[in-house]
Amino acid sequence: MANAAYPCDELSNSDNSLMSVEGGNAWKKEQVHKEEDWGQARGTDSLGSDYGSYEDDGFIFSKYLQQERQLQAILGYGLFDNLRFDVFSPALESCMDEIADISETSSRIQDVVTPEKEKRYPQSLASLQLLTSHGRGFKRLNGGRIIEPSSESICMKESIHRLSTVEIMKVAGQRFIQSFSEKVDVVPLLNNPFDISFSGISKEEMEDVELVDILLAAAEKVCCQEFELAIKFLSRCDRLSSINGNPVQRVAYYFSEALREKIDQELKGFKKEFSFDMEQIVMDASSASLAHRQEVPFCQVEQFAGIQAIIENVAEAKKVHIIDLGIKCGVQWTLLMQALASRHECTLELLKITAVGFSSSQTEVSGKRLMGFAQSMNLPFSFRAVIISDILDLKEDQFELDTEETVAFYSEFFIFNLIAQPDHLDYLMGVIRNINPCIMVVTEVEANLNSPAFVSRFIEGLFFYGAYFDCIDACMERYDKNRINTEKLLNLGIRSLVVADGNERRARHVKIDVWRAFFSRFRMEEKDLSMSSLYQADLMVKNFARARSCTLDMNGKSLIVGWMGTPIHSLSVWKFL
Repeated sequence: MANAAYPCDELSNSDNSLMSVEGGNAWKKEQVHKEEDWGQARGTDSLGSDYGSYEDDGFIFSKYLQQERQLQAILGYGLFDNLRFDVFSPALESCMDEIADISETSSRIQDVVTPEKEKRYPQSLASLQLLTSHGRGFKRLNGGRIIEPSSESICMKESIHRLSTVEIMKVAGQRFIQSFSEKVDVVPLLNNPFDISFSGISKEEMEDVELVDILLAAAEKVCCQEFELAIKFLSRCDRLSSINGNPVQRVAYYFSEALREKIDQELKGFKKEFSFDMEQIVMDASSASLAHRQEVPFCQVEQFAGIQAIIENVAEAKKVHIIDLGIKCGVQWTLLMQALASRHECTLELLKITAVGFSSSQTEVSGKRLMGFAQSMNLPFSFRAVIISDILDLKEDQFELDTEETVAFYSEFFIFNLIAQPDHLDYLMGVIRNINPCIMVVTEVEANLNSPAFVSRFIEGLFFYGAYFDCIDACMERYDKNRINTEKLLNLGIRSLVVADGNERRARHVKIDVWRAFFSRFRMEEKDLSMSSLYQADLMVKNFARARSCTLDMNGKSLIVGWMGTPIHSLSVWKFL
């Protein structure tokens, strides 16, 4: 992959429009409109002690309207008209009275801090209308599209007759609702080749649809505690899924295994420990992580844009102090070093990086790598590791702050780990606020995978990981060892959302709207990403083979990086008032 040159010249930030850097495409930053053409959302996410996130996405359809939509999907080929899908929380009518609406007033956020008992077996999959909700387009983002969604998925369908993983799941969801209304376990698909709603798709696609149908049926039975029937469905999944198959077969394999583990836990009363050390896992799979960073676009897109935002906020600082929460390989800081070393108008006296982590070995490896890079550039640099066993052990004096230095915080997939421990999360934010950095860059998973309701988590997770596995399939070879190890790392999140209950479920993710409400408690203001940052994101996307499938969108002031319209990660920039 070609390396992108890091531009030293600044693009004008005063213009509110996004103008093309290359002259071929004109970018325009659209104004935020709260009301979309499909209707205004009636609710929004909330972040409480259990941090369950619910979102009422427009209209709640009656059973009559739902059946009418099912018939339209079954009797016509219009099911494939809209090939862009979103992953967002469903309308959960039975739970809405228990969830605070954080959009009314910020003072109500502080009331939503009492843990809610895990909803182990709520309504059925079909009755919640979760699957039909995923048919709405990605246009619901509150902001303007930076890069227009491509028609690659449509062209791919026409040229090689291959639907994307999320499209397969959408079709399967419609079929599952059909089978539920007809009171059968799974509507036979391969045995009914004349179903006109499936004309024009390949046999492999039919098999994938049936596989997801069976997986949904198994989850339905687990939800209803009909474990014997669930096991029978999972046995059928085994025949169709594969750890080395296409992305549908792979993601179904891991979800099937997670359902088996959940059944064993329920029947035998045996619970596995979920307090895995993510840093240690990433270090053990360092080659897979490096391959993932080089070949899958998300990481580099977010890091280039985020580092650009930091550069702009420390442009006049002679002493720069970066505090990296949960530092991983730290390779993004080589970008910052290059940019600071090229400054002429303001000579850098010192770049200090303080890495906060729970693993000394991983942090030390990152520090040595950065020290060597800084020396090669003759850059004044110091590295300090703050190793803690618990976030409550973090103290301000551990950072050795200098009144002359400009401090910036960087959090990449870190704070979500504390959602299950609200007191720890509040404590961390209090420490950061006392330090009062000039900027805080936050990258998090953009998905609602934190509902206390099992079925909600399952379906949201299936669509999210389906899109992620689809991206990996497009970027890495099928039998690549690093790809398999990368998917095994993702499986840790799948196991957590499917198997774990209550506080044991540590891998939790919520969307940017939830983080906005939470950060408002600490008087944090979201800042605009500059044209330069957005340019960096677009530049990095174009370096990847399947660039058109990686979508960049704006949700308010935050950048949403997605795959074929499905949100994957969010990048946001914050400043304390």
